[in-house]
Amino acid sequence: MSEDSTGLLTIGELARATGLTVRTIRYWSDEGALPPVARSAGGYRLYDAASVARLELIRTLRELGLGLGDVRRVLAGERTVAEIAAAHVAALDAQIRSLKVTRAVLSTVARRGSSAEEMTLMNKLARLSAAERQRIVDDFVDEIFHGLDTADPWIRERTSKLGTDLPDDPTPEQVDAWVELAELLQNPDFRAAMRRMIEYNAADRGPDSPAGSSGLFFRRLVELVGEARSRGVAPQDPEADAVLDELLGADTDRVAVLRRIDLGNEVARYRELAAAIKGEQEPPRHREEFAWVVAALKAWPGR
Repeated sequence: MSEDSTGLLTIGELARATGLTVRTIRYWSDEGALPPVARSAGGYRLYDAASVARLELIRTLRELGLGLGDVRRVLAGERTVAEIAAAHVAALDAQIRSLKVTRAVLSTVARRGSSAEEMTLMNKLARLSAAERQRIVDDFVDEIFHGLDTADPWIRERTSKLGTDLPDDPTPEQVDAWVELAELLQNPDFRAAMRRMIEYNAADRGPDSPAGSSGLFFRRLVELVGEARSRGVAPQDPEADAVLDELLGADTDRVAVLRRIDLGNEVARYRELAAAIKGEQEPPRHREEFAWVVAALKAWPGR
């Protein structure tokens, strides 16, 4: 019914003017977002032209996902549209990140054929904060380095930083890698293998050894073996023995070196997973050159 004498609109007329349903307008009115400007003699709610503009603003804010509480604050002048929009953008960003993690977890579950229990654990691990992921790594590092003060600090620092940089927008492969890494870090057998490697490193170093000397050795290995391979030296060639002497020293126990490298192969998956989380791949040349050293050690006549 139109209140022609006043120029006011009933809910029905307001609905026809805006394309909204009477039920929606009545609900927003009941919630205080669109109070009527008057009542008819029969008690019907009446609205004016300003109500039409107010209703369009309410509809826009609701279509953008704002709750009625925020809508009322904007309409009451308690907060500006810009302030509400900025807060809503932050909330949407968090929701989008959560949805992307959900998608990655579900993709991994589908690919693995995971059980309900595995899916629950995977979801929990995937949703850990960066600080929570770092705590898992820190606990692992503290155990494998405990009491080994002469171990190379460079190795400890690298180990502490591996595997926690899961991005806000992870791929299913990155989620899969982080979940496997988190499980690996808490595996007693893996911890024992890593501990043995750190013990070897600590035993090799003197109290005055500079930090990073282990990294220098790895770089020298890549350099020396790379040069040998470029000259066409095969691990079984007599010249390979001279390369091993230059790399390891003539008096080094090569059998012990081979045991350590074999132990390193046991934990190679750790580096692969950490690289996958970063969206990288372990440099294949490093694997090739370490494989050359292993083959040369196994071909050495004195074994």
